[in-house]
Amino acid sequence: MDYIDKALDKLREWVDKVIEALFGPEPQGEPDLVPIPVDEPRR
Repeated sequence: MDYIDKALDKLREWVDKVIEALFGPEPQGEPDLVPIPVDEPRR
């Protein structure tokens, strides 16, 4: 059974590489924006 598990792991890795080659890498979430302090003019 250990041989089958190793073979399935290799197959999953190969399938992941093929999918990444066809469709590009998995989309990453947008990075969190850092707030920039702005001095507002006083009235």
